Amino acid sequence: MKKEECFYLGKIVSKFSFKGEVLIKLDTDEPETYSKMESVFIDYNNNLVPFFIEKSALHKSDLLRVKFEDIDSEEDADDLMKAEIYLPLTLLPKLEGDQFYYHEIIGFQIVDNIFGEVGIITSINDTTAQALFEIDRNGTEILIPMNDEFIDKVDREAKVIYVNTPEGLIDLYL
Repeated sequence: MKKEECFYLGKIVSKFSFKGEVLIKLDTDEPETYSKMESVFIDYNNNLVPFFIEKSALHKSDLLRVKFEDIDSEEDADDLMKAEIYLPLTLLPKLEGDQFYYHEIIGFQIVDNIFGEVGIITSINDTTAQALFEIDRNGTEILIPMNDEFIDKVDREAKVIYVNTPEGLIDLYL
């Protein structure tokens, strides 16, 4: 399994018991969706290695307490500290309407209802206070905030996102 075929689910943040249990900080708004998994991929020495889950339960709000098969001691668990957890993209719940996962809209075209065709989404910058569409327009980078009020429609079949940006925003980049 390659990382490109997976999505990041979280990170092992601490040991929980002397029997090898660990706590995983989940990167999701719906942790309960992932409380009954059978296995996960752990980024171990730059390889995605499958680990099977003996038992798991939500711990506090966004932590998952997990007992992996064959991880039976604190020393075994120490080896997994700070490791990232992944699942195959095929396990992502399907989103409806104008909701989308960042990875699925790369390559979509952005069309503004006043400006017209803006360009192609090359990536999403989510390191800022508000996530941004990074758009390539013939070699010029244009950034548009991913604001619900700006997004009119997501057309998955045509691979187009229709936006309604404030007047002059796109012109700032040109």
